[in-house]
Amino acid sequence: MICRQIQTLIQRPKTAIHLQQLNSLFIKTCLDHDVDTITHFIVTSLSISLSFARSFFNNLPVSPPLFAYNSLIRAYTKTSFSIESIKLLDELLKVGIKPDNFTYPSVLKACGQCSQIGLGGSVHSMIFKVGLDSDKYVGNTLLRMYAACNEIGLAKEVFDEMTLKDLVSWSSMLAGYVACDRPMQAFKVFQQMKLANERPNSVTLVSLLSACTSLINFRAGESIHSYAITNGMALDVALGTALIEMYSKCGDVEKASIVFSSMCEKNLQSWTIMISGLADNSRGKDAISLFTKMIQTGQQPDSMSFSAILSACSHLGLVEEGKRYFDEMVRTYDIKPTMEHYGCLVDLLGRAGLIEEAYYIIRNMPMEPNAVILRSFLGACRNHGQVLCLDDNMRELLLELEPELGANYVLASSVSSVSGYWNYAADLMVSMKQKGLKKVPGCSRVEVNGCSAKEIQDKAVD
Repeated sequence: MICRQIQTLIQRPKTAIHLQQLNSLFIKTCLDHDVDTITHFIVTSLSISLSFARSFFNNLPVSPPLFAYNSLIRAYTKTSFSIESIKLLDELLKVGIKPDNFTYPSVLKACGQCSQIGLGGSVHSMIFKVGLDSDKYVGNTLLRMYAACNEIGLAKEVFDEMTLKDLVSWSSMLAGYVACDRPMQAFKVFQQMKLANERPNSVTLVSLLSACTSLINFRAGESIHSYAITNGMALDVALGTALIEMYSKCGDVEKASIVFSSMCEKNLQSWTIMISGLADNSRGKDAISLFTKMIQTGQQPDSMSFSAILSACSHLGLVEEGKRYFDEMVRTYDIKPTMEHYGCLVDLLGRAGLIEEAYYIIRNMPMEPNAVILRSFLGACRNHGQVLCLDDNMRELLLELEPELGANYVLASSVSSVSGYWNYAADLMVSMKQKGLKKVPGCSRVEVNGCSAKEIQDKAVD
């Protein structure tokens, strides 16, 4: 047992310097040979410096206990270096220590974070051999790992084989389907969950709302909202944000605003999604007003926040405001512009007919433009009758990036026609026909009382 004096010393460190002083004390007194002492010290140091804890761990004169390994493995899963958790499992096995039901879940989580499906499968085999596959906690982490690696079929197999399922099991399976873009399957799991008399919590509802958002299913989303109210569920940040996104994507920005206003606590994601929802629903001025209010409350905007406000400026045609926000993002908040930010700026300038400025932005980007930016720019050139883009053969670059999209050939041909290159425009259309490509026409989905237009038509025929 660690003496009380040493325990008190270990609990006192607040900085890395204190940790180093204690490390020196342990070496002088040979306490670094005491398993209880080093375990306690590693756990304490993890809250101050993970790198120090790992260095202390690696240089111990004795083999660390399993608890120390587990603590480090779990700590790495909370960082961007979760691959280290997998490496620690390998070290643990090499020294002959057997992992337990606390080791495997953390390692599986790391495998999911790193998309290491091969390693995850190997860990699954180890779990099966030692008989921990029946452990509910291990099983829940296992199915989440497969879902994170986009192997939803394997996740479902694990789920079906679980003899004991709890709320976490159901919610994890449901969230897995949503993450793998299988929203209808998520609703089926929810139906099975209700038949099993398992009551959903706010985490479950957040995943269901994401499924509604993916399907643009307003009625289902509204029902989930009603369920939360009826059952007295608190409108926490996660649930409130999911509701805002669902209502915004389904076109009811008023209800999204009501939810946003009723939230006692908001995080940056809540603000950003509300701003984006306003911008996407032709409420650009309100989006800009809310962005200003967000900054006034002390929220520090991030990359996504600026994407939302730049999009709002583009929809409203607010060129000077958009350029100012872009400049503030870089100079005031030290945020490095992404392809999305450049895309918003090019779209803003192109819509306003400022083709030369848009061209300058594209030419001076630190990365090659993607197909979205090229389409936006070429479309602006066509719409405003300017063909500056032909100087750099941006048509050809677009066709190289997406050679199988018929709409690109039509756009490139239109731009060529505007510039008077009739033969080239005709060649593009011939090439498109020879490749069997077609321009898919735009379409809209219409629902009446929860039924699609086709469903209504089918009922009328019957």
